[in-house]
Amino acid sequence: MRALYSLMAIATLLGSALSSTTLAAADAPAPNAQRDVYFGNLHVHTRYSFDGFANGSVTAPDDAYRWARGEAIPGGGDGSMLKILRPLDWYAVSDHAEFLGVFPKMADPESPLSKHPLAPRITSDDQAVAFQAYSDTLNNMSEGKVDLELVDPDIVGTIWSEVVSTADKHNDPGTFTTFPAYEWTSNPGKQNLHRVVLFKNSMGIPGLPFSAIDSDRPEDLWQWMDGQRDKGVDLLAVAHNGNASNGLMFPEKSSYGGSPVDADYASARMRNEPVYEVSQIKGTSEVHPTLSPNDEFANFEIWDYTLSADAKPPEKRRGGYARAAYVAGLELAASGAGNPFKFGLIGDSDTHNSASMVEENNYRGKFGMENDAGHRLNGLPGFPEANNLQVRRFSSGGLAAVWAESNTRDAIFDAIQRKETYATTGPRMKLRFFGGFNFDSKAMAGGSDWLAKAYDKGVPMGGDLHSAPDGKAPVFLIMAAMEPDGANLDRVQVIKGWLEDGRQKEKIFDVAWSDDRKPDEQGNLPPVGNTVNIAEASYDNSIGAPQLQAAWTDPEFDPAQHAVYYVRVLEIPTPRWSTYDAKTLGIKPRTDIPVTIQERAWSSPIWYTP
Repeated sequence: MRALYSLMAIATLLGSALSSTTLAAADAPAPNAQRDVYFGNLHVHTRYSFDGFANGSVTAPDDAYRWARGEAIPGGGDGSMLKILRPLDWYAVSDHAEFLGVFPKMADPESPLSKHPLAPRITSDDQAVAFQAYSDTLNNMSEGKVDLELVDPDIVGTIWSEVVSTADKHNDPGTFTTFPAYEWTSNPGKQNLHRVVLFKNSMGIPGLPFSAIDSDRPEDLWQWMDGQRDKGVDLLAVAHNGNASNGLMFPEKSSYGGSPVDADYASARMRNEPVYEVSQIKGTSEVHPTLSPNDEFANFEIWDYTLSADAKPPEKRRGGYARAAYVAGLELAASGAGNPFKFGLIGDSDTHNSASMVEENNYRGKFGMENDAGHRLNGLPGFPEANNLQVRRFSSGGLAAVWAESNTRDAIFDAIQRKETYATTGPRMKLRFFGGFNFDSKAMAGGSDWLAKAYDKGVPMGGDLHSAPDGKAPVFLIMAAMEPDGANLDRVQVIKGWLEDGRQKEKIFDVAWSDDRKPDEQGNLPPVGNTVNIAEASYDNSIGAPQLQAAWTDPEFDPAQHAVYYVRVLEIPTPRWSTYDAKTLGIKPRTDIPVTIQERAWSSPIWYTP
């Protein structure tokens, strides 16, 4: 099932140029009805975030946008510079609304905040002291204890105005898109309920962001967002890394905010949160091995902690991972309660150093204090080993991919709202996924017009299929291509979730794969192999395929069952960022973290409702 194509042919088939970021605004193409893919991040912090500043970050939003466009910026830590290997298409700085810009003011002798009792600790040259001051502030916020001097609306409002104007300054329609954004940092009991709030533009934008200090209940955030929408402001929220929520992210009976998970809850959540961040620096929250023990690829970049400084693991994993939420949503919908988990997927960063270092061979850490390979791998002096292990277990972050008609605010925002998005763990793989009842198995063999037919006769990722005509099973069209100059692909899988006799079920189907492998008698596909040279932190593409495709029909389709389908694409094994660091340091890779990884992409689902 291996198919060989040139990279240019792959790009043509997928409807996207290989380097959309190089186009000048004057040469930007007209809107493409069949859509191009644009890669970016919306979960980005700078020194204006209280944890960014306290942990060594030295750059501001202006630097973040310059970095995303390919410029080098200071990294902090060891004093070196940060530079992305290939610029991004779009970017949004989303600093924490809580204490926005306050900690940097403590380093300014002209500011009254430099006299605040916390200032000597926050600005200490001893990183362990500054880290502890940040941890104390976070813990106090989690317990509802807030020093009002640290949320002065005059300071926060001024910084927020700068954040918005900086995004506007760097927005270049057709070439590079930016959005005003911030993070709402609900952290009850050190359990993550964070959301990024993204504005379509700056028209009518509020003078202050709604923060978790105003309320840490998601329902109150949604109510505020609805109020902004009533004023003509376009905005949406993106929940992230539910793996650190201790089961609070996807409630099935009652929410942390005290609401019953019913039709009103589902409507409010889906109106405000169309997509979910499934992979970022703090690990991947698609699935956990204990929730899906039969998934051979479930144990991938698991960051098993809550958001406490004491490296405390979660007690509950159900309610923190996307796949289980998808199937739980089907059950809620079937019961008449609505589906609060009908979200698309994106990947993102959560960098706190302006630069989303999503490239494994160019990773420089989450915070400025990690901008040194020795610190990332071996830890910082004065830090507990449990915290150092947390840092080693960080992922490099992910990317949000959107299929949009142009590289503009309107088009990208609208693509996120309709969930025509997918997530990657960093590589810029291309992924198409359509479903329809009027496709046939040869639908992709008819040349370049298959995309137009797919949009005309079916729905793309993020869409819905209803009531199978005459009980007919839908056909799913899938095409995936490697990142240019990246790793080949191992396989394409369809993950199905459904309800059967009142029970939640899931199954994984291998639908396309590379090389001459054949499934065994149990249907299991042999591993693709491994070309990684650990000592040299290198690999080669002598295995795998640059492009895979399938027209697949569910052999177990039941037209009476609610179901959800999404695609997972795996690359061949490649070196993890920590293996590149080990080579840089001239040491053997550590044994307490993986040496290789299989980078991947996840599509937004297609839902079937009988």
